[in-house]
Amino acid sequence: MARYVVQMAFDGDPRRLAARPAHREHLRVLRDEGRLVTAGPWADDSGALHVYEVADEEELREILRRDPYTAVDGYVVVLLKEWTPIL
Repeated sequence: MARYVVQMAFDGDPRRLAARPAHREHLRVLRDEGRLVTAGPWADDSGALHVYEVADEEELREILRRDPYTAVDGYVVVLLKEWTPIL
């Protein structure tokens, strides 16, 4: 398994806010499955940071493809990088 950090930026499109409940349910399922370590928006709601535990980048990209925010172009990926925490 590998850990990945995904930093997202949001724009002001109201379709993202309409998709938020489905997006958060998607994240809850991933957390329950053990594939999402943590996730949350920046305090100013300009974007978010997610940490995933997945087999590889391909699995992560599939997770992002299924995210309800993706369907409404609700974010831009600023950073997608494998992360090796030491603590």
